[in-house]
Amino acid sequence: MLSVQNLSIVHEKDLRLLMENVCFTLSGKDRLAVIGEEGNGKSTLIKAIYDPSLISDYASVTGIIAAPGEKMGYLAQEIPAQNTSLTVYEYCALHEQFLAADARQLNGLCARVHLSTDTVYSMQPLSTLSGGEKVKLQLLLTLLKEPTMLLLDEPSNDLDLSTLRFLEHFLITCDLPVLFISHDETLLSRTATCILHLEQAYHKTTPRWTFSRTPYDVYMENREKALQYQEQQAQNERRQERIRQEKFDRIQQAVEHAQSAISRQDPHGGRLLKKKMKAVKSLERRFEREKEDQTQRPNIEYAIDAAFEGDNTVPMGKRVLDWNLAVLTVDDRVLARDIHLLMTGPEKVILIGDNGCGKTTLLKQIASHLLSRRDLRAVYMPQHYGDLLSDDRTPVEFLHTRGDKEQLTKVRTYLGALKITREEMEHPIRGLSGGQKAKLLLLSMILKEANVLILDEPTRNLSPLSAPVFREMITSFEGAVLAITHDRVLMDMWPGRILRLTEKGLMPVNKEDIL
Repeated sequence: MLSVQNLSIVHEKDLRLLMENVCFTLSGKDRLAVIGEEGNGKSTLIKAIYDPSLISDYASVTGIIAAPGEKMGYLAQEIPAQNTSLTVYEYCALHEQFLAADARQLNGLCARVHLSTDTVYSMQPLSTLSGGEKVKLQLLLTLLKEPTMLLLDEPSNDLDLSTLRFLEHFLITCDLPVLFISHDETLLSRTATCILHLEQAYHKTTPRWTFSRTPYDVYMENREKALQYQEQQAQNERRQERIRQEKFDRIQQAVEHAQSAISRQDPHGGRLLKKKMKAVKSLERRFEREKEDQTQRPNIEYAIDAAFEGDNTVPMGKRVLDWNLAVLTVDDRVLARDIHLLMTGPEKVILIGDNGCGKTTLLKQIASHLLSRRDLRAVYMPQHYGDLLSDDRTPVEFLHTRGDKEQLTKVRTYLGALKITREEMEHPIRGLSGGQKAKLLLLSMILKEANVLILDEPTRNLSPLSAPVFREMITSFEGAVLAITHDRVLMDMWPGRILRLTEKGLMPVNKEDIL
């Protein structure tokens, strides 16, 4: 069992309280999903449970974390930067459990995580693995430790559809208690047995948490019903208060008017009016007490507020892309042949495919071409945010490209609408979460008033609160969109084509066959 009692975490640079007095237990076959907005401390919580030293340079922890006799397996969100220059085998060899594993154990676990044994012995640079392959490799190395409890930080990031289904099966059939973070609403719906919801209300000044031993869909439905009831109750009470106050004001005005008009020759009438005024004051005090006990409006964290602006249209019939590629290769490996992609007007196309099939490589080549076009205003959101974001710059420095005061005001306003605090606006980008970095790139696209979006996994780091806003922005975008995604909710609402990248090129796909 893992027992967390009265856990509080403070971000020391801002002196901002990330969470306060959090309490929950994890045992048996619990699959506890930690959900919440970007930057609310979800990854920090998992690191604090696994090894508090991982956050000691930026956060302080108080409270009790007890897991006597447990051997925790921790899957980090990303492979440490200092290891990315290694080959796959060199990286695996850094882990004692890999070197100690026999062939039977290694083969069995490789099959379990859908990773070829040839991959783990490969001298291929680790940096050239796809995002999904890196997640599978990390999961393999975690399971080799034979843990009694799993802590998984965004295990669904970058996984292809078949591996997402594998992960769902793995979580459902796992005999170990699992604490995991995910933004994949489909995965959450199908796997989570209990929920820990971390929130930051009132512009990230008030941390709140909710622990519920219910599946994700049930939790979200109950939460929505409770919030609607609370909002309705608060509105009804305030409506009754206004009616009551208006009636009280009329009584008070009538008594005050009578007092000012009464003659000194009528002492009896004066005494009666004094009694009436005393009753009025007593009634006023009772109303004040009742007002203090009124139902408060829901204190929750609201979704981001964002929308594309300017003229984003592409003329109907305009040839946006006519791409022909005989061979797609990576490090002399042939990934696909005979790739043809024609896009016209405001068409929207999704690319899917197995991890490592070359989707990102293909999209980078197409992005390079479209970004050079003078007749289009194309923008590119890469899978790896570091391709465009400098860790040493602040969000304001990244977005404030013109240097004038008007744009600076606009940038700060938009960052606030995306739930980036004033302190976070001035911090180096390296301190932001993956979801916050995604929001920076989103805002950069908005400011450039693009009419062609090239997106590599645009929603993968966004919370269930932010992702619906981004999905709606993409699907209703008036220009052209070319996107790689494994987001099944986005695919389900997609208004255009879905193509699968295979060894033989791009093949059309029906939604019903993949969802």
